[in-house]
Amino acid sequence: MRSDTEIKSDGFQVLFKHMDPIEAEKFISLINAEQSDYTKWRQNLFEDMSLEEIYEKGREFAIDLRKIRGQVDEE
Repeated sequence: MRSDTEIKSDGFQVLFKHMDPIEAEKFISLINAEQSDYTKWRQNLFEDMSLEEIYEKGREFAIDLRKIRGQVDEE
C-alpha cells in the first residue's frame, strides 16, 4: 500500500496538471473548508450510473493515471 505522502504527491500532480495554480489552490482551500462525510459521498457517487458507465469511467481513469505516470504515450 502506498503511503499518505505518495498519495498526496500524486494528487497535487494531477491538480496542477489539469488546473492553473490559482484554481488548484482554490480547490484545495474549498476541500479543506468543507465538512463532509467521505463515506456518504462515496455511497452516492455512482448511484445514477449504469454498470457500463461505471466501467467506462474506470477505464478512462486507468488510462489517465498511466499517462500521468508516463506509462502510456499521450493520444
